[in-house]
Amino acid sequence: MLKFVVRRLLQLIPILFGVSILVFLWVRALPGGPGEALLGERATEEQVRAVEEAYGLNRPLHEQYFSYLDQVVRLDFGQSIRQRRDVTEEIRRRFPATIELTVAAMILAVGVGVPLGFLAAKRYLRPVDHASMVGSLVGISVPVFLLGLILKYIFGERLKILPTFGRLSPETSSEHPTNFFVLDALVTGNGEAFWDALKHLVLPAVALATIPLALITRITRAAVLEVQNEDYVRTADAKGLTGGVVNRRHVLRNAMLPLVTVIGLQTGLLLSGAVLTETVFRWNGMGQFMSDAVFYRDYPVLQGGILFLAVIFVLVNLAVDLAYGLLDPRIRVR
Repeated sequence: MLKFVVRRLLQLIPILFGVSILVFLWVRALPGGPGEALLGERATEEQVRAVEEAYGLNRPLHEQYFSYLDQVVRLDFGQSIRQRRDVTEEIRRRFPATIELTVAAMILAVGVGVPLGFLAAKRYLRPVDHASMVGSLVGISVPVFLLGLILKYIFGERLKILPTFGRLSPETSSEHPTNFFVLDALVTGNGEAFWDALKHLVLPAVALATIPLALITRITRAAVLEVQNEDYVRTADAKGLTGGVVNRRHVLRNAMLPLVTVIGLQTGLLLSGAVLTETVFRWNGMGQFMSDAVFYRDYPVLQGGILFLAVIFVLVNLAVDLAYGLLDPRIRVR
């Protein structure tokens, strides 16, 4: 297992090197450039050239790339052209918001999706099964931004029971040593900030959880239907084991293998930045950070942010591979 982990970590090097080249070329293929985005349509050529010279964008591409690569090796992603802030520091400040939102959404998706999918499989072709399939189809089909606006209107404007934007109310004072607002409130013992942070988390987490919830429900249902007809499940029933033991030890454990893949991939995708959800709810995370960078052609932010998120996605997939070995003892990683 240790050799497998080391090998996968070493594989990060060529993967990230390739990603760095693709990102570097992609951001420079975008229409316009930082000068036009910052100065506006009325900017003169002299003003645009001055901005490009200030950030070294007028140098040959290979010189720009090797300069960028030298920064990355030193874990320095440069300075944002628009905000004039250190990109590494901005990622450190914003990524906890994305993690917090992703964790809340995945807890909701897994906590509801797995039991619902299991129940649907056990009640195959009954009303519960049909209702779960219709609900999951609706969850996949409804655009996240539309669902977010509907939730804001119902719970924020009409019922006025939940906040509709931000991570904390302006009047709530709280310390943020880690930038995980819920965790910070617990650590500092600030009950008011904890409750306020949870309320701000509800609507974006529900909106973000809809697609993973629908996928997890459908995959769980399909996996349980397949596993419960296997010979080892019928053998366990014939031995007189209780239904709970059979479901827990034989059905769910073997059905978890395809489910772990879906959960891992969805977690990686959400950690990459939920652009629409963060924009609708003005959640100051990586999604909003990256979308603003695309709009303003902020090359250092795009290059550093995408490379950072690529690392996160690969590490999530590594965690999924390791989970396979824990769930199925027949899998031997060498």
